Amino acid sequence: MAMEELVELARGRRVVALTGAGCSTESGIPDYRGVDTPPRTRASIQHREFVDRADIRQRYWARSLLGWPRLADARPNAAHVALAELERAGAIAGVITQNVDGLHGAAGSREVVELHGALARVRCLACGELTSRHRLQDRLLAANPEWPARARMASVNARLALAPDGDVDVPDELVAGFIVAPCAACGGVLMPDVVFFGGSVPRATLDAAWALFERAELLLVIGSSLTVFSGYRFVRRAAERGLPVAILNRGPTRGDPHARLCVDARAGEALPRLVRALASA
Repeated sequence: MAMEELVELARGRRVVALTGAGCSTESGIPDYRGVDTPPRTRASIQHREFVDRADIRQRYWARSLLGWPRLADARPNAAHVALAELERAGAIAGVITQNVDGLHGAAGSREVVELHGALARVRCLACGELTSRHRLQDRLLAANPEWPARARMASVNARLALAPDGDVDVPDELVAGFIVAPCAACGGVLMPDVVFFGGSVPRATLDAAWALFERAELLLVIGSSLTVFSGYRFVRRAAERGLPVAILNRGPTRGDPHARLCVDARAGEALPRLVRALASA
């Protein structure tokens, strides 16, 4: 019944989608706090720690060298494809995503604001140069040719599962000696072009997100618990303006009190149904 209500709510309205990690779990990328997610055994990466501490950067890049190939090989799932189809059909104006995996663009969505950046890019904190994560992977492997084999031999396989930050869990004692590649242009510190916890969304990105939000006649939240304020702010603004909000998520969210409709379902199952229903209307 909830899906029928969602169809009726979306029909005839210009939709802006706000997506979170639950939109990508069916592509094999884990989320932070979903109903099916085991409790985390380590803290998320903090922006200030990454910037200030060489040991934190060393640990991240050592783990990321192992995790990046899996994340780079991830493919759009039915939810991403459905959102791209809805955009082509004119049913949605675009997507504001909290995800950093690039899967909306890979599925064919054109109007996408990546609120938290993208792991496929690396930024120098000194000169600001952007480079490809694939290129950095080659440099890290060249500097640490034995690292992948050594890490796998010394670790329990279960600990090498991909983590939400795009890296894997490897014992800290293995990280000693890992060589972190500097910026090829200036020798500065390299950081994934993403907003880690405690960081701020760049002003230009936030302005683009608000500009897309302004086009909405319905805000459709997909796969986000809205725990992080950077996404929740859009739901709160919608509530202040009387803009209808629908939430499609597994489990409760911070935005439920502001929603006209909450649908507890997997995005990859529900969104194709929305495409078919709106196409037949």
